[in-house]
Amino acid sequence: MSNHTTSTQNAGGPEFLLHTYYRSSCSGRLRIALEFKQLSVELAYIHLFKGEQHSEEHKTLNPSGSVPVLTHLVGENPSFPITQSVAALEYLEEIYPTQHPLLPPSTQPLERAKVRTLVNIITNDVQPITNRRITTAVKELGVDPVQWSKQYMTRGLEAYERIAEKTAGRYSVGDSVTMADVCLIPAVWTADKHEVELKKLPTVMRVYRALSELEAVKRAHWSVQKDAPADLEWL
Repeated sequence: MSNHTTSTQNAGGPEFLLHTYYRSSCSGRLRIALEFKQLSVELAYIHLFKGEQHSEEHKTLNPSGSVPVLTHLVGENPSFPITQSVAALEYLEEIYPTQHPLLPPSTQPLERAKVRTLVNIITNDVQPITNRRITTAVKELGVDPVQWSKQYMTRGLEAYERIAEKTAGRYSVGDSVTMADVCLIPAVWTADKHEVELKKLPTVMRVYRALSELEAVKRAHWSVQKDAPADLEWL
């Protein structure tokens, strides 16, 4: 069902297993976070367009039939898969809070709320209603899935822009990379594919360009994943 490779593996073997797909924006969030935190991970590739997410093997792991799935291979319960990307991001932050923190310190609750507000714009208002399951459903109802996706990506990123105008420094909230940035990057990848007018989002694009210069982001980019097609077609 899946093809495995290992990245940044330590002498004792990888600490995490991530089921991923190169073009999945939710998977991209986890790849980016793991790179920033420099955690050892084995990648298991699930080809969504071949329907591998619907196999009995994968649905035993994740009843939602989706990616990503993050499994911590050591610790209290190494068999428990985390099947939601934000829950997985929060888990990584809780177990490694000082290893490239992706949230401001707990002594700054308002700053943490700013980060989480931006995270939720992407993860609640943009990605869920533009993912493949939804666009397939709206197509069956006679709606153009491309225009549907473009419309809702635009609305969500416009909201992100208006808040980031007030919160951004070099990155989305201040001058440190946060969970908001980890979620923004794959959202921009997808929006660019759908020809969203990103030039109308100057703060988003300024932040995105700064993030794109970082090695962790380059290593997590969809185009360099081992399951990406040789011609780099975004299927």
